[in-house]
Order: sequence, then structure tokens, then C-alpha cells
Amino acid sequence: MPDTNLYFRQLLSGRDFAVGDPVATQMRNFTYLIGDRETREAVVVDPAYAIDDLLNVLAADDMRLVGVLATHHHPDHVGGDLLGFSLPGLAELLARDPVPVHVAAAELEWVRRTTGVSATDLVAHEHDDRLDVGDIPIRLLHTPGHTPGSQCFLLENALVAGDTLFLDGCGRTDLPGGDADALYRSVRALATLPGDPVVYPGHWYSTEPSAALSTVRRGNVVFRPRSLEEWRAFFG
Repeated sequence: MPDTNLYFRQLLSGRDFAVGDPVATQMRNFTYLIGDRETREAVVVDPAYAIDDLLNVLAADDMRLVGVLATHHHPDHVGGDLLGFSLPGLAELLARDPVPVHVAAAELEWVRRTTGVSATDLVAHEHDDRLDVGDIPIRLLHTPGHTPGSQCFLLENALVAGDTLFLDGCGRTDLPGGDADALYRSVRALATLPGDPVVYPGHWYSTEPSAALSTVRRGNVVFRPRSLEEWRAFFG
């Protein structure tokens, strides 16, 4: 990351937190901590599995939690019931530290139902809203497809992409709310972002944990289709 006041940490479930949790280890989720080293304010992106572990990392770094950013509503990102397992997430975090949870407007009701938190805990955002964490601006990009209200976060030279875009592949669209055509448009929009940001995905499904967008565009199969018709044929 650039040598600024930006505080940025990429944490892998099962390795950096929730160590020994078989679900966390299998799912290989990334959680991100983003903040301002000067003001010591930070947000956590997609807290799940081991809330105390994440809060302890912030405390050890002398950072103060001021909010949560949710890429989408799936339990491995925000907590809730997943394949017979009840995963800690937003509900447990808010019980410890009641901070606002920033979600895409199209995802608010999905997040509420998945996690059981109150709608008053959730702050709805539209595409390209800006959230300032200290003096660090974060752009909230609505990227539907994997879910109706999936969102990515753009800051300085980083794109936190959730399950919209991995270094290899993209999020599935066969779960409730998935829309393959919408995901095609979202992936195409991300491909045009200026400045060649580094892509930080929601899961570690590749050799490297992050890569420049230009590298992802060259190597990721999702960028091969040149039209929606090709996309449908390719992924059909």
C-alpha cells in the first residue's frame, strides 16, 4: 500500500484469526481492516467466525472501530446460518461494539434477515457513495450479480472486491438473488476502473492473495467474453 496514513490489513480466516475453526479454514475468507493511522479510526470489512480475534487485532494495533463494511449478506461474510453451522458475525460484533454497518441499499433486507440485526443498525448506501474513515475516503461501488446488493470498496490503490471478483473467477450466481447478467455488467465496470488498483478478493482461491487489476484482467477467465451473449454461452 502507498506510504500514507492508510491502515490496511488483509486477514485470512483459519490462519490469521479463527485459528482451528474447520469452517473458517475451509472457506478461506478474507476480512479487511481499513483505517487512518493518524486518527486511529478503522472499519472492518466482512467480520465473521471469530469477532473477538478481529477486535483484538485492532486493539493490538491501537485502532478504534468506528464501523463495518459488508460486501454482501452471505453468512461466511457477516455471520448467520451456513450449511447447518451458525457462524458468529455482525450480531456478535454489535453486541460488543455497537457501530454502524454500511451496506448497499439493495442488500439491507438480506443482511437483516441473514444476521438478525436490527434495520436501525444498518446504513444503506447507493452506488458510488463515499465513506470517510478519518481522512481516508472509501468509494462504495454497487456491483450486483453474486447477490442483489454486492458492493466493492475502492480506496487509494486498492479494490476490496468481495465475491464479485476473485483473482481467478468470480462469485457464483446460482444462489438466491444471484443474477449472471448483472454480474457480467459489474465485472465489466470494474475492468474500467482507472489507476490499476490492487484487487483484494473475498476469498483466497488463487496462488496469490492479491494482484493488480491489469494482471487480473489478463489472466482471469471472466474477462474473456466480449459480449453478454458470449458470457452466457461461456458460463451457461
